[in-house]
This record gives sequence, C-alpha cells and structure tokens, in this order.
Amino acid sequence: MAELGFVRLGFGPDYVEYTQAWEEQRRVHAARFADEIGDTCLLLEHRPVYTAGRRTAESERPLDGTPVVDVDRGGKITWHGPGQLVGYPIMKLPRPVDVVAHVRRLEEALIRTAAEFGLETTRVEGRSGVWVLGDPVENRPKIGGLSLDLDPRLTDEEFDARLNGPEYAPSNAGQRREDRKLAAIGIRVAKGVTMHGFAINVNPDSTWFDRIIPCGIRDAGVTSLSYELGREITIADVLPVAERHLKDVLEQAEPRPREIEPAAG
Repeated sequence: MAELGFVRLGFGPDYVEYTQAWEEQRRVHAARFADEIGDTCLLLEHRPVYTAGRRTAESERPLDGTPVVDVDRGGKITWHGPGQLVGYPIMKLPRPVDVVAHVRRLEEALIRTAAEFGLETTRVEGRSGVWVLGDPVENRPKIGGLSLDLDPRLTDEEFDARLNGPEYAPSNAGQRREDRKLAAIGIRVAKGVTMHGFAINVNPDSTWFDRIIPCGIRDAGVTSLSYELGREITIADVLPVAERHLKDVLEQAEPRPREIEPAAG
C-alpha cells in the first residue's frame, strides 16, 4: 500500500471532543476519496464519551440516562476517554472491500504494540478486537459464591450485571481471571474509504465501562496495558510504538478485493 501519514489531533490535557473528531474524519474522508491526500491516520485522546454503533441494543446503554452519541460505524456501544489511545485510519481500499481483512490488519498492529511492552494478546473467535485470555473456566474464582456453570450472565436473559455489584463489573474481569478486551475496533467503509477505527486502553479509569455492556458482551470484560503489566504506561509511551506498528502492518499489506462467489444456477 501507499505510505500512511499520521495526524496527532490532541492529547491530555488537550483532549478532543468526539463530535469535533467525527467532523474531521468526514473532512479527511472526502479528501481521501478525491485523492487530494494519501492514506491518513488520525490519533488522539477523547474527552469522556459513550458512542453506540449501529447494532447497539437499548438494554446495553447506560441505565442512568448518560448521553450516548450514535455513530455510523459497525459494532456496539463503547466508551472513549482519557488514558485511551484512539486511532482513525482513513484509507482507500480496493473494491469490493474486504472489511474483515482490514480489521485483522488493525488487530495485528495492536497485538504487536502490546507485545513490545511485554503483554501477550490475541484474537478471540467471533469477537473483534485484541484480547487478554482468561484462565480456564475451572481455575477461575467463583463469582458471588457461585460456580461459573451457574453464572447468571450466561443463563438468565434478564440478568443485568450493572445492578448486581462490583463482582460482575466489566472493569473487574481481570480479578475474575476472565477474557478481557484490551483494544476495541469498529469501522465503516464508505465509497471504498475506511472511517472510524480502534481504541487501545493504556491507563484509563476502566470503571467508565461499568455503566454499559461494553461491545454487547456480558461474559467478559475490559482491561488496560497498565493493569495487565502492573506498572504505569502512558499514552506518550504507546504513541510512537503504535505508529510504527501501524505503518509496518498497513504499508506492507497488499489489500485485495473481496472475492465474490458466482451465483448458483
């Protein structure tokens, strides 16, 4: 692929309002579609905000009426805010676009970024993003005195972890030794050009995730580089490393049009 350029929009204390960044995405997207600029990745930290992708269910939103910005990306609801590095790669892909391949490339860059700090991460089948795997089920501590095979999150469709104490909170998934998401990915492709992107948790206040059902997943949680490594990692530490791996993965990739199987008949 062509060279990938980076634009650093703003970081703490100069956090970027979500709507401001969304407008900038649209401006850069239009310029990229018109070939006025090359592939560009916007990097930033947001002020605290909940954003909901097109598949978000009402039951996954904050119970207290906290405002949510509905956006045109894929995926479900998530949180953005201080301590989280957000990236919006705006890139032209060959048509018909292979969205899954683009997501896999972003995951690979973030997996390499985490590895450079000493954290092993992976993909989870059927769940986008970058994950830290939990212990085998039989080795995990019991929740509220119950064995995991009686976990109400898995057996009771009306069970809401947000109403049942901190032991079920997404931010405590590491203490429960469950799978936990380090980085979320949600994108949109319009006119063959990508928008939205990824968010990797560096050192945020993870309790923000406890007001929602992050990414619509009830039996796993969230984590951060600082939590997993047991030491303070900052956005300034991660930024140049993430840029380098994004360049390595995205520039060296050879995107191909998605294969279309001929219609039967």
